Amino acid sequence: MRFMVMVKASKESEAGAPPSEELLAAMGRYSEELVKAGVLLAGEGLQPSSRGARVRFSGAQREVIDGPFAETRELVAGFWIFQVQSLEEAIEWVKRCPNPMPGDAEIEIRQLFEAEDFGEEFTPELREQEARLRAQLAGEDR
Repeated sequence: MRFMVMVKASKESEAGAPPSEELLAAMGRYSEELVKAGVLLAGEGLQPSSRGARVRFSGAQREVIDGPFAETRELVAGFWIFQVQSLEEAIEWVKRCPNPMPGDAEIEIRQLFEAEDFGEEFTPELREQEARLRAQLAGEDR
C-alpha cells in the first residue's frame, strides 16, 4: 500500500521562514530511517503558496488564481510517499516524525489509488498505458 503523508502548512511555513538547522538535521535522520526501512518512495518540502497558483475548472473554462491562499490549515507544506503494509503502519511511522513546525503541527495520511481500485472501468488498454507511463517515469523507456 502506498500513502501520501502531507505536512500541513503553518503561518511560519507560509511566510517562507526556513526550518532551523536543528529541524533539518532531525528530519534528515528521520528520512534516513525511512529509507533504511524501505518505506520512503519520495518526499519534498513545498515553497509557500505565495509562489504558487491554482487553476479553477468550470466546464470548459479555466481560471488561474495566484497565491497566496488564505486558509493556511488547508495548505500542504511538504509530503512523503510511503510504501507500507497498512494505514496503521503509516501512522506508526508518522508518530516517529520530528515536529515539522515550530509550534503545533498536523500531518495528514491518505492512501493512494492502485490500479485494482478502479475495477472494470480501468480497461486492459488503460492498464497498458499506465504501465508504459510508469516505465517511462522510472527511466526504463527514455
